[in-house]
Amino acid sequence: MRAVIVAVTALVLLRAGDAGAGPLDTPGYDKAFACSACHGAAGNSRTDAMPILAGMSPAYFKKAIEDYASGRRPSPEMEPYAKMVRTLGADAVAGYFAAQRREPPAGKVDRAAVTRGRAAAAACAACHGDTGKGDAARAVPDITGQPAGYLRNQLMLFKAERRSPGDEALTKMKSVVKTIPDDTLADLAAYYSSLGR
Repeated sequence: MRAVIVAVTALVLLRAGDAGAGPLDTPGYDKAFACSACHGAAGNSRTDAMPILAGMSPAYFKKAIEDYASGRRPSPEMEPYAKMVRTLGADAVAGYFAAQRREPPAGKVDRAAVTRGRAAAAACAACHGDTGKGDAARAVPDITGQPAGYLRNQLMLFKAERRSPGDEALTKMKSVVKTIPDDTLADLAAYYSSLGR
């Protein structure tokens, strides 16, 4: 009888160990958890200014980290964290965020701005595609469902030549963005943000 009790207890403990796995046990979380202070739990930012990392293409994530860490994408806030991610293992952190389910951004979007942005989105389709999903093979990001404030800010940085200066791959995009009025950039941001809601 004692042997049966020991065997049943061992089986229960073994099963409990399997069922007890939680978000802290997800591969890569131990290297990515510091990012949650700004980018939210599992990379789902709840602020309008921070990008959502959940579901992001590993190739794009790693390019962004390398650009921040090297100073090619200037950001006094991100540079030290990018260096930390590079040291901890960008592949593991990228894999962690890629595996997370993206949640819709917080806040509401202006429906009139979304309509205007949809009409202006043809200029973005050459790189980001008709649906804004980008091209993971070319490290072109999926911009759908990102917070509108973040998207607008990035477009303004591109327009002012303050985002990734000297990055030849972005020359065409920057030349297009420079021709778009600031109000229309806000409309484009609202439109692409609305696609993930």
